[in-house]
Amino acid sequence: MYRFAAIAFVLASSPVLAEDVPTTLEALGERLFFDVNLSANRTQSCATCHDPDYGFADPRGMASIGDDGESLGDRNAPSAAYAAFTPEFHKNTDGIWAGGQFWDGRANRLEDQAGGPPLNPIEMSMADEAAVIARLLEDPVYTEAFPTLFDDDVLGDPQSGYTAMTDAIAAFERTEVFSPFDSKYDRFLRGEVELTREEDLGRVLFFSEQFTNCNLCHQLGKSQLDPQETFTNYEYHNIGVPENLALRDLNGVARGTVDIGLAAHPDMDSNPTLRGKFKTPTLRNVAVTGPYMHNGVFEDLRTVVLFYNQFNTTDVKRRTNPETDETFRMPAVPATLAVEELTHGPALDDRRVDAIVAFLKTLTDARYEHLLDEQ
Repeated sequence: MYRFAAIAFVLASSPVLAEDVPTTLEALGERLFFDVNLSANRTQSCATCHDPDYGFADPRGMASIGDDGESLGDRNAPSAAYAAFTPEFHKNTDGIWAGGQFWDGRANRLEDQAGGPPLNPIEMSMADEAAVIARLLEDPVYTEAFPTLFDDDVLGDPQSGYTAMTDAIAAFERTEVFSPFDSKYDRFLRGEVELTREEDLGRVLFFSEQFTNCNLCHQLGKSQLDPQETFTNYEYHNIGVPENLALRDLNGVARGTVDIGLAAHPDMDSNPTLRGKFKTPTLRNVAVTGPYMHNGVFEDLRTVVLFYNQFNTTDVKRRTNPETDETFRMPAVPATLAVEELTHGPALDDRRVDAIVAFLKTLTDARYEHLLDEQ
């Protein structure tokens, strides 16, 4: 059983008990995932921003606060759940960039992603790989586990030690703890439960090419019955997300600053045709992992559905953000807006909007279903 209570590893001078030393890569990765000592001020672990009690997302706000207690990023922490199914960064058969970790795909694999936050100055803020390895060497559990699971001298070199650490974290993230496929929707596919009338209407609308075309970007498998559907094709699109002014006022990033998204990928050379495009996220656990969009601009899931719906109507009332009582603001990068993908089908009435929200709630893993009752 994996442990998900708040874990603080206290270093002791007494000999390490054999049963305390991880004997598998996954178990070592679990310990590392929860270890706050891998941050500069020993206050932050991977689990801080990818909280296993909240769908491996950050429930604390629009963006995550750094280890220093002050730094605030400009993007919302994506859920780490089901991230193991993300393909490496590539151009697909349709000529569209897809895959990779982070909102802009700059990390190719889970291992690459795991190595980013410890060295990010506004996240865990460690000076370099050597500083991280020094923290590992403080802990007698690690000094026994790493040589056993890797080479005897793996922690003797910062680069090899750091690579071993990220390999272990990625191995933990590939376990079924992150990807259980046990939501109500999964149980429905297995014939174990029935959907309510509203949920089933939402399912039909979600997969409908006539009414919504949601599955154009949020379906990977060719069949609705795919038992391991992740509800994303991992492509990059500009869906017109407006600037999050509230976040910008908090983190000090000047209003009007453009987050160029995929164009910021190291291999894209700031390509203007890719500006404002972000990776399509999984909809697994979407109902309990708000706030939403790459910048956390929307708080409520229903608002997100209404945001998409606005592109199919000229009715001002149907283009109003219920969180602000104002018309949805303009896209941050209008030049690359995915007009064809967004303008599809008739505008949905409230009944159909609510049905889609109800269906999206069925994508919640069983261990998080109690969070639905708290909303």
